[in-house]
Amino acid sequence: MSSVLRQLSAQVIPVIRMQEAETALTAVDWLHEGGIEIFEITASVPGYLEVIAELAERKDLLVGAGTLLSAEDAHNAVKAGARFLVSPCLVPEVIEAGTEAGIPVIPGTATPTEALQAHRLGADAVKVFPARQLGGPGYLKALRSVLPDIAVIPTGGIELDEVDGYFAAGAYAVGMGGQLATQDEVGEARTEGGEQARQRIVARARHISGRAGTQAGAQDKGTA
Repeated sequence: MSSVLRQLSAQVIPVIRMQEAETALTAVDWLHEGGIEIFEITASVPGYLEVIAELAERKDLLVGAGTLLSAEDAHNAVKAGARFLVSPCLVPEVIEAGTEAGIPVIPGTATPTEALQAHRLGADAVKVFPARQLGGPGYLKALRSVLPDIAVIPTGGIELDEVDGYFAAGAYAVGMGGQLATQDEVGEARTEGGEQARQRIVARARHISGRAGTQAGAQDKGTA
């Protein structure tokens, strides 16, 4: 297991989908203020490669690229400085490109067949997406019962009060998007309501980073 993948263990990973690069950078700053250090910047963010490159220069962050759909996407993300690669579905060429570059790849899967295929293709972990619509923690627990050796990272529609349930069901990490920070909230940074929006997002991040640390400690004890 790579050192990067180990750093993802028991963490909540914000999936940053914003409509402007500046907003994405602000969201990262506010969430980092609350204690989160791992981020997935999606290809849907305008200028996402420049955003990744800027954040990759910061030693206090671990930044990956998401919504990658081709080998070219993967290669460009690696060049920009992404430390891990994520796709919303099973794209073999993304796995191959990441493997060649020595970068962990987390492809999206929805069924046991896809999860096993991704694992056999060399995926370091699999993203179960869309997790909530597929059945939530119950589905994850069932998937883990037949594929216990595959690290799974549920993403999609997960609320703050549901995170513990996913970890209890066997999640390796959890991905969250708008439940942590929305475009509208971060957009308030330029308005009189900006400080209130920042405080809300920082508070969510503190809640999540605090419980993630507790979860990591529990996992360490369980494997000691």
